[in-house]
Amino acid sequence: MSIFFESTHAFVLDFRQNEVMTSLKEQLKQDLTQSLKDQDSIKSSTIRMALTAITNEEVSGKEAKVLSDTEVLSVLTKEAKKRKESVEAFIQANRKDLADKEAAELKVLEKYLPQALTEDELNKIIDEAIAEAKAQGAEGGKAMGVVMKIVQPKTVGRTDGALLAAKVKAKLG
Repeated sequence: MSIFFESTHAFVLDFRQNEVMTSLKEQLKQDLTQSLKDQDSIKSSTIRMALTAITNEEVSGKEAKVLSDTEVLSVLTKEAKKRKESVEAFIQANRKDLADKEAAELKVLEKYLPQALTEDELNKIIDEAIAEAKAQGAEGGKAMGVVMKIVQPKTVGRTDGALLAAKVKAKLG
């Protein structure tokens, strides 16, 4: 009886975990299954790598947690940035074969990332955030942290963080 109870209990826990799983992570799992069926080795290895990075992020820290779609998107953005940097490094080292592999992985990851912000859209978001920060009483260089807290959730996965920080700093003066 206890074995049945334990297995039922385990089933209930698995059911609950699946219930709160993020939709982006679910999409990755479904796409992994499909790529395995299609025998697409590049896509399946890239999605496996992404799911591993997501799992590592979930279990890092003091206690395990389930990532929100925004947090999963952040992990995928980091992985895509690593691929971009690798492509550049391999091209400089005259390793076209490795650069092509990394570029193929980047192409797979980009399917899960939102479309990048245009220059005008980014400037509009920054200007609105600066106005909001001024309304809160923060101005000049001291407003940098306040503005970034407003801007980052709106731009996650859609622009490079260093570029964003540089633009905000330039606009604040």
